[in-house]
Amino acid sequence: MSSETKSRKPARKMRTQRPPTAWDIDADEKRNDDGDNWAVLLLTKIFTSQRPVAELVIDYTNCDKAGPTFVRIPENSYSVNFPNSDSNGEPPEYKAIWGVGSANNITWPTTKCTVKINLPVKLIKPVFVYYRLTNFYQNHRRYVKSLDAKQLSGVARDASELKGGSCDPLATVLENGVLYPIYPCGLIANSIFNDTFSLFLNPLESTTNNNKSYILTDTGISWKSDMRKYGSPGYTNLSAIRPPPNWKKFPNGYSEDSPPMDLSKDEHFQVWMRTAGLPNFRKLYSKNEQDDLQSGTYTIDIDMNYNVTSYGGTKSIVISTVSFIGGRNPFLGIAYVVVGVLCVVLGLLFTARHLYKPRRLGDHTYLSWNQNAAASNAATAHPATSATATGASVRY
Repeated sequence: MSSETKSRKPARKMRTQRPPTAWDIDADEKRNDDGDNWAVLLLTKIFTSQRPVAELVIDYTNCDKAGPTFVRIPENSYSVNFPNSDSNGEPPEYKAIWGVGSANNITWPTTKCTVKINLPVKLIKPVFVYYRLTNFYQNHRRYVKSLDAKQLSGVARDASELKGGSCDPLATVLENGVLYPIYPCGLIANSIFNDTFSLFLNPLESTTNNNKSYILTDTGISWKSDMRKYGSPGYTNLSAIRPPPNWKKFPNGYSEDSPPMDLSKDEHFQVWMRTAGLPNFRKLYSKNEQDDLQSGTYTIDIDMNYNVTSYGGTKSIVISTVSFIGGRNPFLGIAYVVVGVLCVVLGLLFTARHLYKPRRLGDHTYLSWNQNAAASNAATAHPATSATATGASVRY
């Protein structure tokens, strides 16, 4: 039996017998307890670090139904968190103004939403503005794959190269029997968020700076790793390409007077193309890292171009400061606290177990084969006792 078992061993060569390189943690009860305690302190610190983050979230989905005069926004459509103030200020209001947009002799109806907010405290720079969408499944497999990486990088892909590829059904368009490539192609580019925000200040302490614009920039809102994925348009003949069907700012297509955007510099586009993993998400729209957002009354002008009611979603504007771990995220903090509490409980249980019945680390006597060997040795040393225990008679 033993020879058969040994014959199955691999050849004793360096490649088969050499143990893999590994880092073994010499863990004992004390180290485990210390690790749990440090985890509690770290996770609790992460949770409490989000408390100073100021945040204002306003859902303006139904602003177009408000009318031309300011009305109070429903309580379930906004949330306010100003940790350094005893008051959250006056409830926000909004109104809608309807107009007509035009470009290249083409007109269409427009809606501008004006939101009025009150900040009781100064928001310390940097200040970030996000847009938030709900019920939008950017993580759908067909949606995530709906792009052409070569085209986005600046390669001029013709209709024959795009047709039947990952961009379908928004890869090409047929006009008068001619097949034109769409630039940029795909579902992601076609559904880009196109509402715009402008922020104006009416300071509480001043009467001379009404409608002073708070400068927001979109420079630096995209990841540097994302910027490297995009290049300038590779098409020289602009009449040979077509914009995505949802891009209303190009009603007559591309031309020398209305060229396609440079994707290598359009950071709004780059941010949108990084798809979200959950149906409710926010994306960075702009920021101000130079000036604090002073206390006062503000108006936010929003050009409402993006349709969310067609798929049962909502859209919101978010104004927020940040902590050393980012913006306000209660779910993340609560999850950390839960893990921290679990570490406390486990630490107490391990400590009590160690105090009640300590055990030397790496005690080989507890291994099953060592216990069997010890039992065999005991039986050999005391045969009479062993035989009596098994019911056998012993003769002398």
